[in-house]
Amino acid sequence: MLANFEENLLKYAKLLVAKGINVQPGDWVKMTIAIDQAPLARLITQEAYALGAEKVIVKWSDDEISKLHYLHQPEEVLTNIPDYEIQESEDHVLNHHVSRLSILSSDPGLLNDIDPAKVAAYQNIASKAFNAQRKATQNDDLKWTVAAAAGAGWAAHVFPDLPTSEEQVDALWDQIFKTCRVYADDPIAAWDEHKKTLNEKAAKLNEIQFDALHYTAPGTDLTLGLPKNHIWACAGSHNPKGEEFIANMPTEEVFTAPDTRHMEGVVRSTKPLSYAGTLIEGIEVHFKDGKIADISAEKGDETIKKLVHDNEGATGLGELALVPDPSPISQSGITFFSTLFDENASNHLAIGAAYPTTIQGGTKMGQEELQANGMNTSTVHVDFMIGSNKMDIDGIKLDGTVVPIFRNGDWAF
Repeated sequence: MLANFEENLLKYAKLLVAKGINVQPGDWVKMTIAIDQAPLARLITQEAYALGAEKVIVKWSDDEISKLHYLHQPEEVLTNIPDYEIQESEDHVLNHHVSRLSILSSDPGLLNDIDPAKVAAYQNIASKAFNAQRKATQNDDLKWTVAAAAGAGWAAHVFPDLPTSEEQVDALWDQIFKTCRVYADDPIAAWDEHKKTLNEKAAKLNEIQFDALHYTAPGTDLTLGLPKNHIWACAGSHNPKGEEFIANMPTEEVFTAPDTRHMEGVVRSTKPLSYAGTLIEGIEVHFKDGKIADISAEKGDETIKKLVHDNEGATGLGELALVPDPSPISQSGITFFSTLFDENASNHLAIGAAYPTTIQGGTKMGQEELQANGMNTSTVHVDFMIGSNKMDIDGIKLDGTVVPIFRNGDWAF
């Protein structure tokens, strides 16, 4: 077993509760987690109550059962989400402002053999059914954190050369602890220092207010406009009470929303995307007149096409994020087959909805006003990775002045 595993698992649980969702007295906490991660779930529950949580709700999942549902339920049954599940979700969001902690550990290729149309149909229905939860999360109306735990199926993808499942899982836990700064003497202080570095970059970008960004790399020549009064954000977010939380642990990104009306060119992905249990590789996207005009993939082509063409607003982009190639996750040389990690090794874009928090006054805007300001609205938000050590990015000011932002995959200013 990994050295000092129990001690570090407890440190991790404390970090997720105290810094991730920042539990305050009286909070309700809702955790989604796999059944094989019960030891972590118990520690998180224990630490949440220790900080004064009023109620902790645990929603369990299991990879094999999830796959069996897709295999054996007719599509009309699979996509018939009961009203009581929707009502429960809306009650948690609207009446209790439940803090959400999502622990990811699933096999990224779990549903590779399932009909992509069936997977897409469920994803489409679920995103509409749980619209209140999705909107509250995007608006930071509640505190939320996405983190990870080492599942055996996932670990086997990341470390296939290790001889046993136990060694694979240990190696993945080691990377989770490293990238989340759990090995620091004081993980919370380490996160505060990390946030300071990211905030400095975001502040500089916010001060300049570029009109557009131009990306160039092998297979990529893309120009993305930026909305007027856009906001560059990073590690720390705040709910309406002003309580800070960390939405993603780990995180290395500084991000904003593109002006979805002004997107031209082509971009190629540089890392695999695990979406809805399917691995998608070699994505190429062509933009014309502010929309995705064509999208294809070397692997998972049907799945990525259905994502874009079968979901409202999915021909637009909702996020662009800057991550230097020298970031610790990138330099590990590991492909994690998980967006939570791989997006923090690479510049990335998101198909679908923009976060209203990335434009001034956005959380008070309705859908039409967001769209009028260049913010994409959609029922989905799916990141894909485009960065490398060969990528240059230029910022273009309103007067046409060009300012280097990235050179060879790293910050240039």
